[in-house]
Amino acid sequence: MNDISFIFKITVIGDGRVGKTSLIQKFTQSYFREDYIKTIGAQLSIYVKEINGDKIKLQFWDIAGQDSFHFLRPSFFKKSKAAIIVYSLEENKLGEESFNHIPDWYKEIVKYCGNVPIILFANKVDLVDEDNIDDSDIQEIVNKNNFLGYYITSAKTGSGVIEAFNAIIKELYNKFKPLSAEL
Repeated sequence: MNDISFIFKITVIGDGRVGKTSLIQKFTQSYFREDYIKTIGAQLSIYVKEINGDKIKLQFWDIAGQDSFHFLRPSFFKKSKAAIIVYSLEENKLGEESFNHIPDWYKEIVKYCGNVPIILFANKVDLVDEDNIDDSDIQEIVNKNNFLGYYITSAKTGSGVIEAFNAIIKELYNKFKPLSAEL
């Protein structure tokens, strides 16, 4: 454990069934599970990544999106260095509601984590025609809330997943690396 240069806790939040757990599994284990298993409370996934010779231990806190777990969230948010909000691109009620709830998730992150970097994952692109995605609404939310950006992803196919996670990891590394050099 002495060779770990940084430990970053990253909260992954969004409505239930948008693919939070699947995205984390795809990134950390190159694995996708077809059947849905509801996250109860929160699930912790650990992943170690190396950047420029520095080993970074990443703690992905996959927080249940269902309202029945709302009372648990404040404790799961503590000490997060960044957050990922996930919504579904599906053209159905889940997709519409998960998109409309992005501002609510943003407020919750700010309330419990303060001003941390936030990135948006538009997941399940494999279930829609990517050419028909109107990203102007997505870009408006990104700009309004000062998110780092957004990535169109598919936990099933892996499309955009590595790039999306690496964007937030790189942001944290660049933010905290100069601080460690000053010590």
